[in-house]
Amino acid sequence: MDFQLTALQEELRHTTRKLCAGRLPIAAARAAGGRVDRAAWAELDAAGVFSLRLAEDHGGLGLGMTDAAVVFDELGRGLVTGPLVWTHIAAGLDLGGASVVGGLERPVPGAPLVVEHLGDLDALVVIDADGVWALDPRALVARPLQPFDPLTPVWEVDSLPRGDVVATVEQGARLTAEGAVLAAAQLAGVASGVCDLTVAYAKERRQFGRPIASFQAVKHALADMLVRAEMARVQAYAAAAHLDEPELAHVERAVAAAKIVAGDAAYENGKAAIQLHGGMGMTWEVDAHLYLKRAHALDVAFGSADAHAEAMAGRVG
Repeated sequence: MDFQLTALQEELRHTTRKLCAGRLPIAAARAAGGRVDRAAWAELDAAGVFSLRLAEDHGGLGLGMTDAAVVFDELGRGLVTGPLVWTHIAAGLDLGGASVVGGLERPVPGAPLVVEHLGDLDALVVIDADGVWALDPRALVARPLQPFDPLTPVWEVDSLPRGDVVATVEQGARLTAEGAVLAAAQLAGVASGVCDLTVAYAKERRQFGRPIASFQAVKHALADMLVRAEMARVQAYAAAAHLDEPELAHVERAVAAAKIVAGDAAYENGKAAIQLHGGMGMTWEVDAHLYLKRAHALDVAFGSADAHAEAMAGRVG
């Protein structure tokens, strides 16, 4: 399998990175408390982030999951906030023109119902054993919670009224797999972004008259971060390729592996970044802790690493 990016994918990467840096910088997300900037969201939409895989006659670009993985890798690298994956995978559903779409996957009976970005949603999509259904978030009784990731606001919902069915059980399974792969791509971007942040810091921070990046122990730690980030990216892109070409076989295994490897890479790189930043790592002013917290938030999206590992183990034999 060839993991070299095509010319189109290189352009997608460059364009998305430029858009994130110019219109969706981390500083702006900090200032907004993680709330969705509607104007910037519209620019993401206009750039094709959400319609990228729709057919051209439906207003999309007619591209595939591997192309979407490249884009979401960059969104993760830039710590772009908002229900990005849900809005993307719901683009082909009939949601009355909703532009900001959030979701829940197979709510567990009796477990708390927690919805991210509820205050900004136009529609909420729920995937469960009966299929995919949508409801108006304004109909929910909810209360805000203190989020672990300060750029991912969360609300606890008392109950979910039954909404309108918008897709079948089979389509729901497909959307879940797509969501897991795109979340893995975001996690790979988180792992890469925090690696870049730490390398830049290590080159500037000086001790004993030398940049700390020149110390062997620091070099080894940075090299480990780079390896984890690259492995996460390859695994996420491989899973996307499996969804594009299911005849490659073992699609479920590839999806699970992507979520496991990318989740581990983002979490371990986040911890390493905080350690290499020294006492500054967990201060509010330094972005390192935001990457670690985003890794935690994305881990639970479309199945945690532990859940995917258990599912993979169950398929062995």
